[in-house]
Amino acid sequence: MSFWYNVDTGLVETDETRSRGAEILGPYPTEEAARRALQTAREKTERWDEEDREWRQRGVASGRDDEELED
Repeated sequence: MSFWYNVDTGLVETDETRSRGAEILGPYPTEEAARRALQTAREKTERWDEEDREWRQRGVASGRDDEELED
């Protein structure tokens, strides 16, 4: 069984009770993982933002410019 987090209601739903809306996160393997959906999303976003900053700093440090890569 999969679990889903409903952003609108703040409730965990199962496959059987899942709302059919765009504001659903998942699927998650456990109810606890679904309950932590917003925290997990926040942590991943922060990690990806940090990786983006590091990537941009390496590009600037090497003298490369993103605009040079566009065609």
